[in-house]
Formats: sequence, structure tokens, C-alpha cells
Amino acid sequence: MGYPDLRRLAVCRNLLKDEIINKLIAVQLTEQNDSSADTEAADNELQLLRSELAALLIKKAETLGLSGDILSTYLTYCLAEGNNTAAETIEATGAYGKGLTQATAQDMQLLLPYLSAKSSAFTGRTFLDAYVPSAEADNRFENNLQKKIVQAKTATGAARTLLAHYKKWGSGMLARYTAFRIGTGGTLIGIADFPMFAWDDLLGYEDQKYKLLTNTQNFMEGRPANNVLLTGARGTGKSTGVKALAAMFAADGLRLIQITRDQLELVAPVLEKLNEIRSKKFILFFDDLSFDEGESSYKYLKSAIDGSVTAQPDNVLIYATSNRRHLLKETWSDRNDALEAEVYRQDSANESISLSDRFGLILHYSTPSQDEYLQIIDHELRKAGVRLSKEELKLQGIRWEMEHSGRNGRIANQFVKWYLGNH
Repeated sequence: MGYPDLRRLAVCRNLLKDEIINKLIAVQLTEQNDSSADTEAADNELQLLRSELAALLIKKAETLGLSGDILSTYLTYCLAEGNNTAAETIEATGAYGKGLTQATAQDMQLLLPYLSAKSSAFTGRTFLDAYVPSAEADNRFENNLQKKIVQAKTATGAARTLLAHYKKWGSGMLARYTAFRIGTGGTLIGIADFPMFAWDDLLGYEDQKYKLLTNTQNFMEGRPANNVLLTGARGTGKSTGVKALAAMFAADGLRLIQITRDQLELVAPVLEKLNEIRSKKFILFFDDLSFDEGESSYKYLKSAIDGSVTAQPDNVLIYATSNRRHLLKETWSDRNDALEAEVYRQDSANESISLSDRFGLILHYSTPSQDEYLQIIDHELRKAGVRLSKEELKLQGIRWEMEHSGRNGRIANQFVKWYLGNH
């Protein structure tokens, strides 16, 4: 069977820079020459190229944890990674038009025969048709995309499938990860082991949860929404709530960007970078944010939220958690009532609340009551199939609380881990 010449790719022309694709093209060209020349030397060259292609596919399968028909799986992996005109356009604009659909369909006309073929047709190795790597990776996005493309009845249908995938999930890291941290120079680094919390597992604080969820829903639906400051007692689920929202809205295009206090000078360039990714919405997340007396790095955040000549992008919200309502530490000297210190005191007080005032929605989390604390323990134990009587739950839970630093959700979960590990 003759296969299309991949050198005619346009939208996905970046594939021609790939070592495996180039080797595949070389196999195809040599097969054509071999059929006309029919010499032993030409046949030996073809077998050598097939072996080299097989070796490259095995290496990729083991490196990336790819399974199944490796050539088709790897081609889909490359398409999911993006780095092509279609993915870049959708990332920058959040949309695609008729012209890009038609151009992508031309490329899919070339690629579909390879996506449907067996790897052994090009390598002569049948084990590559159903390869099992040493450590299989979680490639659900790629596997789902591969299935939909192969099932498409036409090249246009396959093109629309690919473009819709880019629009919903993004490409490369944006599709693979829900959360990111900030690397050197403001680069985004995917967090592979990001914990995925379920919103329904967050007990108590119903008013705070309602306001936080509603604000995030408004943001995702393009309605006005506020930056959010979650304050209050430690271990009450402030950070967990934000992370649960990231998991809840991931399929709708929400991504969480974690940034630390010592990276505040990167806030402005990160916002500029996120503003260029119009296919996604982002929560820039500061966990346990507060500043001691004499620190001035908070001014980077003040300027970025409200005060810079560059407006905060409409696809970015800033969520922060803190044990302090005013974020900046206020000292007794700031409260000096002496007449001569009045101007200084007012300036200091204004400065201490100026940052928190830039958050339009401030949610306070108080220490849970004893009943709420025990409810959290009971809920988590029941999820693990364990049910304690009310008397035993109260006795064990309060004893644990007294042996530790107080009563909150974190302490409750620590008890659950201890109990499940020892009973």
C-alpha cells in the first residue's frame, strides 16, 4: 500500500522536524525506490531503515510510557503536544475559523492513513502493534484524542476533533497539567502530583464556599468576578478549597498557577504571559501570604492587582490565603497615640490594609466548632468504610485534639490517617 507523502504537511509542518517522522519518510521513499530497483543493496538499506525506525519507536515508548500501536500512539502524542499553527492560534485567540479548519483537514488527509496503520507495516516488528512499556504513563488525553480521530469518518471530521481538543484542553503542558509552579524567569512548570480534592469533601463553611464557588463560576462564564483573599485560622481548608476549584473547573479550561512570596517580582511578567493564552483562564494562587515589618516585596503584588499602568488580564484572577486579615504585620508602634505620631500612624495603618483592600472578596474562616471537627473525622472515616459510634468518635477525636495543637480540618485529617493506619 502506498502512503501519502508527509512532506506535504502545512499546519502540522513542525512534525517534519521530528526524528521518527523523518525516519518514517525515509522508509517510505526507500520502499518506493526498492520496488523499482529491486536490488539486494536497496533491500538491505530498507531493512536497516526499518530497524532504525523500530529502535526510535521503542525508545519513545519507554521514555514516554506509550502503549498500544506505537506509531499511531506516538503520532497522536505529537499532535497533542501542539507546537503547530493550529494549536498556537487557538492558544493565542481561544478560537479557530473556517480557513484553519480546511487547512488542518488537508493535513489530516495525509496523517489518517498512518494513524490507522499498524506499526509493523513500516518496521516489520509485530510486537510494536501492541507494545507494553516497562512503566506505562497516564496518557488518557492522548488515548481519547487518538480514538476520536481514528473514528472520524472524514479528514474534516478528524480536523474538527483535533481543533476542538486544542480549544477545550489546550496543547502540551496546558492539556497535561491542572496546576503549575513558577520556574526561573517566570516559566511555567507543570505539577505532576498535584492533589485533586473533591469539592463535596469540604465540610462546613457553607457561606464561604458558596461565595468562593459563585465567584469562580462567574469568572469561568465571563461575568465580573473579584480577586479573593481567604483568611482565618490555620488548617481550616482555605488552600484545599482553592485547589478543589482547580480540579472542578479543569475541563472547562481553568488552570492554577502557584507562586511563592519570594517570586513576587515575577508577578507582572507572569500576568503578561498568561494574557497571551486566551484559550484558558487562570487563578494565580498565593498560599499563606503575609509580610513582616520592613518587607517591601508586597508592593509588586499591589501594583499588579491595582495600580500598574497594565491592567490585570481578564483571564486571570488572584486568590490568596493568609492567617492575617491585613497581610502586613502591624506593630505596637503603629498604634502610638501620641499627637506627634498621628501622621505616621495613619500612613502606616493605611499601608497595612492597602494590599488586602485590593481583594474584592474577603472570606474569613474561623476555628470549627467541636461538632464540625467531629463531622470532618466521621466523613473521612466513612469514605474509608469505617463507622464509629458517636461516643467512640467523640472520645477518640477530642483526645486527639487535646494531644495536638487545636481543632481544625488538618488535625481531623491527621487523626483519620492515624486511625486507619493503626486499626
